[in-house]
Order: sequence, then structure tokens, then C-alpha cells
Amino acid sequence: LCKLEYLNPSCSIKDRIVKHIIDDAERRGLLKPGGTIIENTSGNTGAAVAMIAAIKGYHAILTMPDKVSIEKQNALRAYGAELIICPTAAPPDSPEHYVNVAKKLAENTPNSFRINQYDNLKNPEAHYLSTAPEIWEQTGGKIDYFVASSSTGGTVSGIGRYLKEKNPNIKIIVPDPIGSIYYHYFKTGHLPESAGCTYELEGIGEDHLTKAMDFSVVDEVIQVEDRDAFEVARQLARREGILAGGSSGANVWGALQIAKRLTEPATIVTIIPDGGIKYLSKIYNDEWMKEKELLCTS
Repeated sequence: LCKLEYLNPSCSIKDRIVKHIIDDAERRGLLKPGGTIIENTSGNTGAAVAMIAAIKGYHAILTMPDKVSIEKQNALRAYGAELIICPTAAPPDSPEHYVNVAKKLAENTPNSFRINQYDNLKNPEAHYLSTAPEIWEQTGGKIDYFVASSSTGGTVSGIGRYLKEKNPNIKIIVPDPIGSIYYHYFKTGHLPESAGCTYELEGIGEDHLTKAMDFSVVDEVIQVEDRDAFEVARQLARREGILAGGSSGANVWGALQIAKRLTEPATIVTIIPDGGIKYLSKIYNDEWMKEKELLCTS
């Protein structure tokens, strides 16, 4: 079963966390009228920030790695947001890393508020209070596996905690891009000694630990290659009529791996976090796929 989160207003699951965080910041007086919202993003959180900023009259400044698709960049500009593009290859401790650029901006911008999705516990709380109860209700509580890739950790942690409280036998599975730290950290309990390889998947995987990620609710992390995730995403469009992003491909690929192991019927739920319109120049562009040596010819 796939929960189609790309049907949210800014076309991704991130609408949930951004609305929850901004509502909370307004209640607490952290975000004042006419203020500036600052955030680091791989695109989807930025779109939600830019959309809500436009509605509420805030200014939005968003930092993002340069691997983010041009469609995502243009969408943020269309909402009126200011973008700062940072090098994808910048290590987590570099002042050029997009997270650190956002932190510095927030420190130096008067009347500003940073969403801080990586370390803000309102992120997983948003999913604990909304997405997870919806899944439980929509499945009638009949769910055996929940599969979702992770970047900030909000989706997996919030939904995972809720589902485990309802039924501790539900398994939480995280597909993780090769090059991300999560697989290694989950297996060993410590960070890899050297930086991982870069990968083309956007919005999932991570190069640093976050406070929003709760590994205690995770049962398994499985590595997924760019090629497999993108091929599944393309097949979703052509076979199911679901035009989704690469993270959706990774999620469905992960769900299929679990399905292959089953010896008896089970219900597997996953998420379609965003739509494929944001990736027409990449995943759904044969020339780009060939250039990156990711196009399956079989």
C-alpha cells in the first residue's frame, strides 16, 4: 500500500512538518509578522516553507545543495523565495555546507526563524500526530511493515513511534542510499571513518546524524542504489500511473524487497513523498539517465 503524500498542496509530505513547526513558532512568539523564515532544504521542505511564507506574508531564504533538480529550484523562486545554492560535495563541517550556511544566515538575520528540520523534534511530532494516525486508521490497524527512507528522520521516527505503540510487532524498514551514513551507523553504532560516495537520490540519506532521527524504532536499514530507485520510480509512472520522485522509487523498491521475503500474507505500507514533475529533467530524462549511467536497458 502506498500513501500518496505528493497530493499535498506543495506536492510533498513536507507540508505536514512545515505547517506544524510554523504554527508552533507563531504560538510561542518565535516567528513574528513580517519576519524571515530560513531553512536548509533538498527542495521539498523549501517548497512548503516558500508556499506558507507566501500565504502568511513572510520572507523565505532557502539554502540547498547544487544537485537539487532545476524544477525544484524554479518552484521555490516561483513562490518568491530567495535561494542560495551550495556545493553538494561540501563536508558537514564545511562553512559551505548548505546546513551551515542556513545556520549562519539565521544568526545574522534580524527577526528571523529557522525551521531546523534536522534537529527540531516538532518534525517527527508532526507525523506522530497526523500521518501515523491516518495510516493506522486507513489500514484498520492491519499493518505488518512500514517502509520509508529517511533524511531528517522525521517521517520514520514519528510514524515508527506511533505504530510501535499501537503494535510493537510492526517492523519499520529504512531504505538508505549507498553513500549515506545511516546504514553504517545502524549496523555499527558509529559513523563511518571516511566520507561516503555522493549519490543522485534527492531528499533521502544523510551525511550527519540528526536529532529528529530515532533509531530505536527502526528494525532494519537496507541499502538502495540510485539505479534501482530510479527504475522503480519510472515503472510506477508507466505501470501504475503514479508519477513520483526518486525517494518514492527507493521506498517502493524497499517494500518489494520485503515482499520477496514473505512466507505468508502481510500488509506493507510505504510513502510516496513527492511527485515526479519535480524530476522531469533528471529521472524522467533518458539523456540525463544515460549520462549518469543509470538507465536500465533490459
